[in-house]
Amino acid sequence: QVQLVESGGGLVQAGGSPRLSCAASGIIFSINDMGWYRQAPGKQRELVATITDSGVTNYADSVKGRFTISRDIAKKMVYLQMNSLKPEDTAVYYCTADVKTSASYRGTSDFWGQGTQVTVSS
Repeated sequence: QVQLVESGGGLVQAGGSPRLSCAASGIIFSINDMGWYRQAPGKQRELVATITDSGVTNYADSVKGRFTISRDIAKKMVYLQMNSLKPEDTAVYYCTADVKTSASYRGTSDFWGQGTQVTVSS
């Protein structure tokens, strides 16, 4: 099995610049895409950013230009640098990874972290 653990959340003032981290562990041969989603109270979970194993990134329009996703292949980690935070960024942020768990099986599986709360005060 694979585990994803997020960290770096907390209470931040508007305009702040925290960095979220996510560490993958367990039975992992390789990781394809990794990404971040978020869910605010009473709202659907939405895509924030994704990054491929070759470094190609994709961002939601609401965070483009403010957030930066990056990863460390060797450490099996993904990061989300958040700048110019707004109160509407308040949400639980979830890490996800598309993982190949065996060298002999070509299929992959998606895994999710437990989430980390980011609260932006005005």
